[in-house]
Parts: sequence; C-alpha cells; structure tokens
Amino acid sequence: MGTFHHQMQNSRFELKYLIQEPCARALRDFLRGYLVVDEHADPSNGNQYPVHSMYLDNGNYALYCSTTHGHKNRFKLRARFYNEKPNSPIFFEIKRRHNDVILKQRAGVRRSSIHKLMAGHFPTIEDLVGSDVNSFGPLRNFTALRNRLNANGKVLVSYMREAYVTPNDNSVRVTFDRELQTAAYRGVFSLDAMAIRPVPLGGVVLEIKFTDAFPVWLREMVRVFDLERRPFAKYVTCVDALHKFELMMSPTYQEVIG
Repeated sequence: MGTFHHQMQNSRFELKYLIQEPCARALRDFLRGYLVVDEHADPSNGNQYPVHSMYLDNGNYALYCSTTHGHKNRFKLRARFYNEKPNSPIFFEIKRRHNDVILKQRAGVRRSSIHKLMAGHFPTIEDLVGSDVNSFGPLRNFTALRNRLNANGKVLVSYMREAYVTPNDNSVRVTFDRELQTAAYRGVFSLDAMAIRPVPLGGVVLEIKFTDAFPVWLREMVRVFDLERRPFAKYVTCVDALHKFELMMSPTYQEVIG
C-alpha cells in the first residue's frame, strides 16, 4: 500500500462529526465533484482500507486524561500500520493538537525494530525504513516523550477508512471511518495475537482536514447537510470500551448480576 506519506503530515486543521450511513452516502456523492478517491483505496471493499494504531500511555493514562479533560494543548503517541507484511513499515507518530490545529511528526520504522523500541530502547538510524535520516529527529522526539512519560503500549485502535483528497496537492482530505475495533496490548505486536473486539460507534466518524483556509465549498457542504461538530477521540472510546468489558468480566460484577 505504499508508504502512506501525505503532504499534510506537518500542520493542518481537523474537524470531526458523527453522522449516519445515509448521510455518509450523500456526502460521498457531493465530494466526488471536488475530490478524488485516495490512492490507497481498495475498490473491492468500498474504497476502504484498514488502519491500525497502537496507542501508548503511562500507568495513570495521562494522555487519555488530557483528552477527556479537554486540554487545548495535548498530544498522543502511537505506532500506526496498515497491514502486517514483513517489509511494510510501522509509523511512530506524535500527534499534537492545539485547538483545531493538528501537527504531526512521523517516522517509518522497520518491523524488526518494533519490540525493541516499544520496550523503551533508544533508536538508531538502522531502525528506520530505508535509513531515512530525515525521520530520525521525529523518531528521537517520539522516544524522548515516551521515556519522559514512562509510557508503553496500551490499546489497539483499528478501523476501516474511506478517504477522498484534492487531486493535485492533498490540501483537503475528507475521511469516513467505520468498523471500530480494539484490543489491549499484551506485548505482542500482531493482530492475530490480540483479542480484538468490536466497539459500537453509533454512526460513521467523518473527519474534514485542510491546510489553509476552510474552502467555501466545504463550508457550504457543512451547511447544506446540517453537520454538527462534536469531539470524537477513538483512543478514548476504545479505552472506555475495554475498561467496561473488563468490569463486566470481573468476579465481583458477575456475582452482582448472578
């Protein structure tokens, strides 16, 4: 599926909405007048492709709490991948948010280095895919933040994404996310080894991303379809779902409902 490198990796605005499937279909038809299907789309699967992210946090879930408490300046640490092919990279990402502005740093890492880096070791150039020296700074920043927080792998966030982009410059990107799933990280970086569970979404997560001014046609789309912005953090949703499941499986809970 290529490198999944987008020009919008450095800085962008990001707006989120939770919509229902009929609205998603209507929006798709509208968007085709302005955007094209993402190059990684799978036509055999409704132009969707899988996205898997392992989120890191510390024992107190400080990054989770920064979102639930509504901090204006916050960040997330995650290791993102799109398939499990041996030669496909895993991207270590820092996603920072300041109000509606997103700044992202990303480094493609060899799969053979994943467990070493997830365990807290400092990176080397050889850990990078193609020994990309330009990605070494972001990777060192990632490991420095992880070590400062004493963070480690916590929760897998997995979903199917349908994406549309501007034809030439990728200055606008609109995505529809469905089929959210999650699993607790147990030290093995393999989907087959994780007890993955579906997480109810209550709709389709629509994300509108743009680099400069909010385009007039996008503003009109939001007005015509009466879209109402709302926060929706997939990481928070998955942590809550896992904690609820663990509570339901606890002996105390079983005694109460028994």
